[in-house]
Amino acid sequence: MSLLTNETINHILDRRSIRAYKPEAIPADVVETLLTAAVHAPTARNSQPWQFIVIDDRAQLDKIVGLSPYTKMMAQAPLAILVAGMPEKCPGYWVDDCGAATQNILLAAKSLGLGSCWCGIHGTPDRCAEFGRVFGLPEGVVAYSVIALGYPNEEKPRAEGRLKPEIIHHNNW
Repeated sequence: MSLLTNETINHILDRRSIRAYKPEAIPADVVETLLTAAVHAPTARNSQPWQFIVIDDRAQLDKIVGLSPYTKMMAQAPLAILVAGMPEKCPGYWVDDCGAATQNILLAAKSLGLGSCWCGIHGTPDRCAEFGRVFGLPEGVVAYSVIALGYPNEEKPRAEGRLKPEIIHHNNW
């Protein structure tokens, strides 16, 4: 039996960044499933240093477009989830933990027939500050990523050829 017949593996391999969405709303139970997947991501010391803002208000989604040059797809997306971290809860690892939660949302979205696009915020202090201001993040909570979500209005083929022998090392370099 080939592992490529495994549904989970196929969702991972077929997941692509989708930037065109149909206007239909995402049902509340689907949003809850995405968030449930997010909070089941692994974290250092089980710290769970995250907070989530579900954004479905058109005016708020449109504001995101102006906050980063990489968020133009929010003009079409019916939903976004802002992933924010609490650095004090897990110094040194909160970024990894929020990344795992973000990836879980992307994979859950794919499995539910949604398109998604991970837009990075962390690493650019000015952008972090602007997202914090616009979305009212309290002190000690830092914007990490914002994920555009919706039913896809574009199709992208599976990315092939990424696993190259020269990037694989066994036991040492």
